Amino acid sequence: MLTLLMGGKVMQVLLSGGTGFIGQALAPALAARGHAVTVLTRRVRSADEARGLRCIDSLDRLDEPLDAVINLAGASLAGRRWSDAYKREIVASRVAFTRRLGQDLASFGQAPQHWLNASAIGFYGPQAAHTDLAEDAAQGEGFAARLCADWEAAARAAAPAGARVVLLRLGVVLHRSGGAFQQMAAPFRLGLAHWMGSGRQLLSWIHRDDAVAAIGFLLDDAALAGAYNLSAPQPVSSREFCRAMRRVYTTLPAVPMPAALLRALVGEMADELLLSGQRVLPEALKASGFHFRYPGIDDALAEIRSS
Repeated sequence: MLTLLMGGKVMQVLLSGGTGFIGQALAPALAARGHAVTVLTRRVRSADEARGLRCIDSLDRLDEPLDAVINLAGASLAGRRWSDAYKREIVASRVAFTRRLGQDLASFGQAPQHWLNASAIGFYGPQAAHTDLAEDAAQGEGFAARLCADWEAAARAAAPAGARVVLLRLGVVLHRSGGAFQQMAAPFRLGLAHWMGSGRQLLSWIHRDDAVAAIGFLLDDAALAGAYNLSAPQPVSSREFCRAMRRVYTTLPAVPMPAALLRALVGEMADELLLSGQRVLPEALKASGFHFRYPGIDDALAEIRSS
């Protein structure tokens, strides 16, 4: 078993959202660091347990005091069109679930010292491409910004008094196995290259391997607290992303995807997630000593394409 940064102590970690896109990579990575990981999931699947994950569907099955909670649970922002009903589902799965998780843990007498909670760079709202956004930037406008702010407030309230709270403001997480990249890459795999709208809006992204490594890094250092941008240090515009994709996929000449078409296809989501962006910089993470394996889009896409 590996020696941990937390004084060599094995940490008992509860991971919610552990069977999702990030969680399914994070759980074994934390176990490799020496942590004892329990995944909280609505459905305990034999496939997960076959991978060596301890899965529970109820907190009353916890048999040891928790040291840490990592809460990644939540419906996808890009899962489907933002109807009023789906917006309510997103809020409930993130904000209400986080509050309830804290209340339920308290009712079982669990008082973890470390609470790491997912959030997103949507906190900053749509911003001009030249505006640098470090962790001290103000909350932006729009549904995603309000959602992230409420989610972060719920995490602070859910954590027991005195707990260290770390807010994981995730960028667009790229990996071959799922997430946004599968949708983004689909046209390029068919030989069709495009950028969205004007193509000038910025994409703040992170390779999943770096996201997983950063979460482990933040868990293990008790001196680190507050908001952290989990995004690569080199954001790219939609046009730049298109050019980078064409360096790893053979395509026809690139063309823009009209903004009007995107709005017709996905509605309000188009303006908040696709036609606008942010230059989000991981200043707090870099200052803490974390080093990115994939700081640039070409290296990230080369790894994804070669795997």
